[in-house]
Amino acid sequence: MDKDKLERITGQYEQWQEEAGKAKERKTTFKTVSSRPIKALYTPLDTEELDYEKDLGFPGIYPYTRGVQTNMYRGRIWTMRQFSGFGDAYDSNMRYRYLLDQGQTGLSVAFDMPTIMGYDSDNERSLGEVGRCGVAIDSLEDMEILFDQIPVDQVTTSMTINGPASILWCMYLANAEKQGISLDQVGGTIQNDILKEYIAQKSWIFPPEPSMRLITDIFAFSADHVPRWNTISISGYHIREAGSTAAQELAFTLADGFAYVEAGINAGLDVDRFAPRLSFFFNAHIDFFEEICKYRAARRIWARRMKEKYGAKDERSLKMRFHTQTAGCSLTAQEPENNIVRTTIEALSAVMGGTQSLHTNSMDEVLALPTEKAVKIALRTQQIIAYESGAANTIDPLAGSYFVEQLTDQLEAEAEEYFRRIDDHGGVLKAIDQGFFQQEIADAAYEYQLAVDRDEQVVVGVNRYNTGEKAQIELLKIDPEVEMKQVGRLKQLREKRDNDAVNRSLKALKDTAKGPDNLIPKILDAVKVYATEGEIVVALKEVFGEYKEKPLF
Repeated sequence: MDKDKLERITGQYEQWQEEAGKAKERKTTFKTVSSRPIKALYTPLDTEELDYEKDLGFPGIYPYTRGVQTNMYRGRIWTMRQFSGFGDAYDSNMRYRYLLDQGQTGLSVAFDMPTIMGYDSDNERSLGEVGRCGVAIDSLEDMEILFDQIPVDQVTTSMTINGPASILWCMYLANAEKQGISLDQVGGTIQNDILKEYIAQKSWIFPPEPSMRLITDIFAFSADHVPRWNTISISGYHIREAGSTAAQELAFTLADGFAYVEAGINAGLDVDRFAPRLSFFFNAHIDFFEEICKYRAARRIWARRMKEKYGAKDERSLKMRFHTQTAGCSLTAQEPENNIVRTTIEALSAVMGGTQSLHTNSMDEVLALPTEKAVKIALRTQQIIAYESGAANTIDPLAGSYFVEQLTDQLEAEAEEYFRRIDDHGGVLKAIDQGFFQQEIADAAYEYQLAVDRDEQVVVGVNRYNTGEKAQIELLKIDPEVEMKQVGRLKQLREKRDNDAVNRSLKALKDTAKGPDNLIPKILDAVKVYATEGEIVVALKEVFGEYKEKPLF
């Protein structure tokens, strides 16, 4: 836009402001859920520095602001990947087959807390938690049951597991081979994002250095043997669930991603050998436009940094592909049916922002694991957006909006400032050790809760329009018998397997852990002779030790 036109618009804008100043406004603070102030009106004056070719471009073309595929959802609808798992492997296998029958196009495994923390179901620390918040998986035998009658060469699977990700991944691969499927035909994702565990979710096992070694070993093994597998899902989701702002989620997630890239390079891997299989996982919170702009800014930052700093030449290394899950922290126990509406808004923002796959939360998840009815409504929400709303008919439909482009630029600038501050702390690992991320998130969470308590941030049914009625919905309850049966099957497994082979495999694993060689083949060997997850973790702890977080006051 030429200078004369901008000057005319400036004059017209000033006149408009005078008139608008006379109008009565609602008594509220106009800001995003992240407390970002929002102006009444955005104009070309807010985007006068925008360079279409440099900053936007076209879908599927650098810097990928408008999407990583040239035709986006006109070519293929995003993968509908509902996160699910409960009870034992038999229970979850039935749920997976139900979801696939209902039109779900990918699987996403939720593990129980003992599995997440690397404990077998018969460990004393597992008591009362087996199968409660996800499925209990102790061995390859459980993985075989979990995917019974599910062809893993035709259905991609995402597994939300971090500390013991290498072990659960090896179980999945070993099961594929038992199904007669070669590893180069297997596709899916392991979360495998240990840095965000230290930052936000806290389900770590080993210290950072050996944890990063396991991750780069996965990069190398997958590049050679499992080329369709996404070796990591760099996760902002749990950072946001811990209370971060949108800008913090964006910046901290990307900072973790760059740390993994540097770890791979430092391990001697060519960046274009492993970077094409890095993926991301974002939170879709309730503020519609802020979330859309977050995704657009993320793609642009990643592409520029990968090209300009890390020298990636393969365009697949530059394309940020991401999964999105609607915000669990936005759901309310009060009037849980309202959560259907919240989830719909959040899911639509992910679609408008160009996600590659999506999970929609169920209305009852704030109270319990979802019932079959609630899961069906959540899946139908995605299907209605995909096939009825028209949202999938054109690519990046909000591009060019003065508000959207200005907010995208603003989020990018805030992320870059966070990158500078992280560098000042000596990088991601040192910033974690110093409590930088943890303090920033804690402060943001505190400020948000204060805003809710002061009635500045409206949460319908909680601090505004609260009827006081108790929720009248059916909840899923896990039968205590599940834990007893799981522990019983584990005991039988230990009795019938070749325990000498198990002991030899665990010794070989420990010996390899003491040296520089890739650990994945040894973990795979142990899994195939039915060593349990807990036994493998204990073996590695004897070499790596455990991580304990420094207290933060």
